[in-house]
Amino acid sequence: MTQPVPHRALITGCTMVATLMQALDSTIANVALPYMQGSLSTTADQVTWVLTSYVIASAIMTAPVGWLAARFGRKNLFIASLAGFTLTSMLCGAAQSLEQMVVFRLAQGVFGAALVPLSQATLLDIYPVERRASAMAIWGMGVMVGPILGPTLGGYLTEFYNWRWVFYVNLPFGLLAIAGLLACMPAENSDATMRFDWTGFAVLALGIGALQLMLDRGQDQDWFTSREIMTEAVLAGLGLYLFVVHMFTAEHPFLPPAIFRDRNFTAALLMMFAIGMVLLATSALLAPYLQNLAGYPVETTGLAMAPRGIGTMAAMVLAGRIGGRIDQRKLMAAGLLLLSWTLYDMSLWTPDISERRLLVTILIQGFAIGIVFNPLSVTAFTTLAPQLRGDGTALLSLFRNTGAAIGISVTAFSLAQFTQAAHADLAAYVTPFNHLLQSGAAGHFYNPASAGGAALLDAAIHRQAQIIAYNDDYRLMMVATLGALLLLPLMRRHRGPVRSAAAGA
Repeated sequence: MTQPVPHRALITGCTMVATLMQALDSTIANVALPYMQGSLSTTADQVTWVLTSYVIASAIMTAPVGWLAARFGRKNLFIASLAGFTLTSMLCGAAQSLEQMVVFRLAQGVFGAALVPLSQATLLDIYPVERRASAMAIWGMGVMVGPILGPTLGGYLTEFYNWRWVFYVNLPFGLLAIAGLLACMPAENSDATMRFDWTGFAVLALGIGALQLMLDRGQDQDWFTSREIMTEAVLAGLGLYLFVVHMFTAEHPFLPPAIFRDRNFTAALLMMFAIGMVLLATSALLAPYLQNLAGYPVETTGLAMAPRGIGTMAAMVLAGRIGGRIDQRKLMAAGLLLLSWTLYDMSLWTPDISERRLLVTILIQGFAIGIVFNPLSVTAFTTLAPQLRGDGTALLSLFRNTGAAIGISVTAFSLAQFTQAAHADLAAYVTPFNHLLQSGAAGHFYNPASAGGAALLDAAIHRQAQIIAYNDDYRLMMVATLGALLLLPLMRRHRGPVRSAAAGA
């Protein structure tokens, strides 16, 4: 759409509020999990369902957003999704048990799934091509800064109010965004004759849901020694296989196969999946590391993670301004290398790391994520046909959300595995022949012959094993980030109008 759009600034503001709300809620509960665990009377493993239930529901319900927007109209779907998201946020805040919380978070994820792709598609339509890089920079700030600032805001609300306020805070912003969209967003025609591809959606939901269950419960059920895990693995493979076959053979699949013939877009989907894994997994690991091992209070933990948001916003502004002058692939390569370096640096951390080094590394990491995300969002739609844009934005969000859910699960179970392995290695040195345990203060406090000494010794070993496991987890994410570099040669250069070089973010 190149025609001037009335109230474009107000529409942009409302869509950004919706994007920020959805993105914030993917991580805002991270630092509040220990408080929820006590309030809801649950274990540390079970309370992570507060995070994964939301993310996986968002991932599953993102896929049909393009069809829903065409069937019911983008404006109607946008407002309905915002209203449902705001209502379920209040229900999450009022939850009295883990079961209620998981159900309400699932519902919140269902309603929130459409917010990000609809906001991206709306901005792509109301801004001309020459200003699209700047529009994606604005949109990207909400998508990327939201998960990064979530722990900071969540820590503040939890410390000075109550963990329930991490959900109640959505109410005023949701109402303002709904009012703005009702008044200013242009309505689009809906197609009541469209029929939904229930078969394709069902097998996709089966595949993604079973895969997430397998990853979430694998550690507790001892992986493939459990019939449950084997069943979930079979269902995941079967569901994803049937979805691909159905999409390419059905007469009217809800995801058009033509969208995957665009090389730029397909490569961007895979890279978005990798970025999604790192984006939320690093945040999910860093919050408990700072609280449980480094001894940071909850509000200090949130503040310590704030520089990621500052770095991301700076990168978004920079990428929006120089995106028309520099090959977008070079920007992504620089960002991926910088992100890999920060993950390597984090793999060398110990709990007594200096505040300066911690803040600088987190700031650079946020900058690296932003410098990747903005050109990725632009490049993904460089060669994609305009009529596929709605499905494209939904798919991009689907891969980001799925990557985020899988990233959290993989880092959680690998952390447990690495901790067990490191604990076993360290415990091998606890023998009657270890002179450090035979005399002095260590021999008195950590005497394995006494019950108290054995407990203290085991706790000390477990703490050191956790430190090693966190380092190994960050090293694992570094390898995944470097692997994303292999996708860059598959992408074509974005050649936008010259005016985009001067467009401000």
